[in-house]
Amino acid sequence: MTDKKRIVYRVIFVHQDKVYEVFCREVTQSDMHGFIELGGFIFGERSQVVVDPGEEKLKSEFSGVKRSYVPMHRVLRIDEMDKEGVAKVRDHTGKGEVTPFPAPPRPSGRS
Repeated sequence: MTDKKRIVYRVIFVHQDKVYEVFCREVTQSDMHGFIELGGFIFGERSQVVVDPGEEKLKSEFSGVKRSYVPMHRVLRIDEMDKEGVAKVRDHTGKGEVTPFPAPPRPSGRS
């Protein structure tokens, strides 16, 4: 087997008023319309003396997950990286950082 460089993606998305920043090996457009498929999650596999509680929370949340499907309109950014970083989750203020892609208007309940 050839010793080729393994690609790492950083994916930042919003879920339930939180901003998730995760690292994974696979990012593809899903067969389910409107979703991005994430696979091969990476969480601090190397030996570390200091444990980040935020990363540990994400590691347990994604424990046993083979693939995750994120709605396209919730993805803020996808970067191809040289190496993985620290996964994190933070509160989403909804102000200033990124303007979400406009969603289609909801139909009113009026006739």
